[in-house]
Parts: sequence; structure tokens; C-alpha cells
Amino acid sequence: MVESPINMSNGIYRRRNLFNKVMLTVSLGTLIFGLFWLFWIILTLLFKGAPALSLTLFTDITPPPGETGGLVNAIVGSVLMAVVGTIIGTPIGVLAGTYLAEYGQRGWLAPATRFLNDVLLSAPSIIIGLFIYAVYVAQVGHYSGWAGALALSILVIPVVVRTTDTMLLLVPNSLREATAALGCPKWRMITLVCYRAAKSGIITGILLAIARISGETAPLLFTALSNQFMSWDMNAPMSNLPVVIYQYAASPFQDWNDLAWAGATLITLLVLGINIMARSLFRKS
Repeated sequence: MVESPINMSNGIYRRRNLFNKVMLTVSLGTLIFGLFWLFWIILTLLFKGAPALSLTLFTDITPPPGETGGLVNAIVGSVLMAVVGTIIGTPIGVLAGTYLAEYGQRGWLAPATRFLNDVLLSAPSIIIGLFIYAVYVAQVGHYSGWAGALALSILVIPVVVRTTDTMLLLVPNSLREATAALGCPKWRMITLVCYRAAKSGIITGILLAIARISGETAPLLFTALSNQFMSWDMNAPMSNLPVVIYQYAASPFQDWNDLAWAGATLITLLVLGINIMARSLFRKS
């Protein structure tokens, strides 16, 4: 009769069982370590930022030192630039991802594009800000909301490209073959079959891109800068939450520090909400 290998008297099984328990313990420890800092950051933001959350925050503009005010101009500027950046970057990212998944099976262009997209995805955002400053801001001679939106759109593109490429590759080839057998052109097959099958994943990528650009400070310092007053003019310096938080957190005035904590709390809650929405969509896809 052959002895079962799953036996504590088996030396190999004992060693593997011990190694498995050690690795599980280490994994659990790193999980707890990471969650500890995450919850500490969130609780600190809520503890310091929640008392400053009020109706005034959403109705008044950023105040001078010693006076009460809000962040409505910064919120409006952030929303405008994020929306314009998303509108510019999303179609480019979706079309580039579609080419990689549907037309880039052969040749060197698709692998090279994926490599460059990965480089752009991991590039520091301050590099993007300096690039837009050199090619746009320095040429027109002033900071503007358009420049900030362009910088944010470049940050959107690689996230959407990667997500679109990945989700379209997950669409079963049997769907493509069935559509081709019916005599459907490839462009119609992509728009009516592949996009519909990968819709949830693509939307998830767009939401994650929006979450990424919501808190970017470095690109906006070199492009949109800031504006103490309410402004809807995208061709002029525009206030935005990340830069206001950066400026107010470094100031010696307590009222500005409180507004910085409130702004940081708003961005954190926004990013958490977008990520939860993205995960929910991805789970349903």
C-alpha cells in the first residue's frame, strides 16, 4: 500500500507545510501593515478636514488671510480642467487601445507603442507639466486652464490605452469570427460587438484615469498655476484644488491650513468614491 504524501510524518510535506504557514503569516502581516497606514491617513484627513467641511466651503471663494471663505473657485477650476482633460484624452486612448488590440497583431509598431505607453504610464507627472509648459505655456506667454487640461489629458491617455487594449483582448475571438461569417465589416464588428462586450472594463479605465488626475498637483503648477478669484475663463490662470491645498498647507495661517485639510478630504472622498464605482463596474463585467 502506497503511503499518502499528505502526512505529517512525511518530511517533504512538513517542510512545505511550514513554508506555507510562514508565507501566509508574512502576507497577512504586510496586508495589516499596509491597511494600517491607509486607515491612519484616512482617519487623519477626516479628523482634521471634517470640521472644516461646511456650506461656505462650496459657496465662497478662497479668502485672504484672517477672513472666512471657501474653495468654490478651486472646485470649479478642478472640475473644468478634469472634464476637458478627460474629453481630450479619452477618445485618443480608446482609439489607440483599439488599434493595439484589433490591428496590431503583427509588426513592430504595436509592441513599441505598448512599451512607450507603459513608460508614459509610469512617468512622473511633473515631467508632463514641464513638457506642456515648454510647448504651450512658454509659447503663448501665460498660464491657463487649457494648459492644465492638456497636461491632465496626457495623464489620462496611457491609463485608457492600457485598459482598452486589455479589455478588448479579453473579448472571445468566437464573437469576432461569428460577426465576420455574417459578412460584417471589421469596423462595425469593433463598434457593435467588441466595444459592447468590453464596455464595463473601458468605463472602469476611464474612471480610474479621472481618479488619477483629480489630485495631481505638479502638472498644474507649471500650466494652470492658480487664481484667487472665481474664473470660468480657460484661457487665463485658473484655481484648482491640488495647487490651493499645496499653497495653503505650507502657509503660516491657521484658517488657510484648515481649508487645505478640507480640500484634501474632498479629493480623498472623491477618489475613494470613483475607485469604488470602478470596482463595482468591473465586478459586473
